[in-house]
Amino acid sequence: MRIALQAVVVISGLFLVLLILMHKGKGGGLSDMFGGGVSSSLGGSSIAERNLNRLTVMVSIVWLAAIVGLGLVARFQ
Repeated sequence: MRIALQAVVVISGLFLVLLILMHKGKGGGLSDMFGGGVSSSLGGSSIAERNLNRLTVMVSIVWLAAIVGLGLVARFQ
């Protein structure tokens, strides 16, 4: 059980980083400093952004549940 939860944490963590990096920069932060302020027509759809937000929240919930599960396994073992 512990190995399965650790695998879920690693895979969901990597996928979460990828999803966060795919978000469009809102401006005024580090994304502007490194060229993120340049407007691009790639993925400018609001539906795509909304779906990306939903997917990011779902993956973060899976990641959090796996972390809690690892904590419970470690406590009751």
